[in-house]
Amino acid sequence: MSVEEENKALVRRFWEAQDNCDLETIDELLAPDFVDHDPLPGQEPGREGFMKGVAEDCAAHSHVRTTIEYQATDDDMVISRGTSRAVHDRGAYLGIKAPTGQESEHKAIVIHRIAGGKIVEEWSAGSPAPLLESLAQEIRERELVEQELTLARRIQHASLPKEVPTLEGWQINPYYQPAREVGGDFYDFHLLSEGKLGLVVGDATGKGVPAALVMATTCGMLQVAAQALASSSPGEVLERVNETLVARIPPNMFVTCFYGILDPESGRLVYANAGHDLPYLHRNGNAEELRARGMPLGLMPGMSYEEKETILEAGEAALFYSDGLVEAHDPKGEMFGFPRLRALIAEHGEERSLGDFLLEQLYSFTGEGWEQEDDITLLTLRCSALLS
Repeated sequence: MSVEEENKALVRRFWEAQDNCDLETIDELLAPDFVDHDPLPGQEPGREGFMKGVAEDCAAHSHVRTTIEYQATDDDMVISRGTSRAVHDRGAYLGIKAPTGQESEHKAIVIHRIAGGKIVEEWSAGSPAPLLESLAQEIRERELVEQELTLARRIQHASLPKEVPTLEGWQINPYYQPAREVGGDFYDFHLLSEGKLGLVVGDATGKGVPAALVMATTCGMLQVAAQALASSSPGEVLERVNETLVARIPPNMFVTCFYGILDPESGRLVYANAGHDLPYLHRNGNAEELRARGMPLGLMPGMSYEEKETILEAGEAALFYSDGLVEAHDPKGEMFGFPRLRALIAEHGEERSLGDFLLEQLYSFTGEGWEQEDDITLLTLRCSALLS
């Protein structure tokens, strides 16, 4: 093999080592006084800076592959024309903190000077400007998304009740944990006439600012309807809010909502359900579903909502929740699910901190490093003693 062919093979090996994140081979091929004449922003032009840049690139990208389309030699120089592709799905890169998941492509003509079987210098005739502009655009887009998520989260928190009602003989324990992407979970309390209490748990479809706005709007409508109707009919409240929402939210959005009205003196709970996950009532070592038929709010006009009622006796507890709990997955992809939740409530519903117990079970199920997939809302209503 001629010296020219050996040098071209050396450069191909050098590019392959970069694709494979083979720092040991790169270290072997670079001369001690190697100089990169066209380093990326923030990268030192020397040997250590080049290897650090390769390591950072590998830490941020997968499926790195380079196709050399043409090679030529001129004395101790090797001229290569190639196309590099990679997917940004692992870590931060050039100021972008979170992986974008996008594939990038970069074409370049690179010149290497070879001496003594080592790469001594590198020049790149391909401008990194298109790549850097693309990265800058991604940074701007991500900053805008982060601003929207922050706004949505503020809207959500502002819509949630600031205080939990205190009722003699009852314990009410809410829990709300938003996911990284803001959803539309909500809960609320309505102080009604004759000492009764309205309890609401709901979920607006979608993510981000739209879901937060629909969630906040629904909360307000429920509060107004409950006060205006001055009735003990949760079905009427849901009917009123549904008619209003149909005309005010996009056709591809809707809200699931459970609404119950509690008489704390008798323990009577009258409830209606607009397509929300069925609550559970712990009674006599079992977990009973609180069933009531009804379509989600905002889907279709003219809907009616079935009303049911039950009596909570001393020692019994009801759990209202959102789907972020039951739809969580473990590392193998198994879902937490309704059967698991129902069994846990049946076996441990007498625990005074039922919500805390269920969260412990959830975190044990999902394991360390779990990324929460959706908002999680739990609302526990426990009767410790009836007044009448």
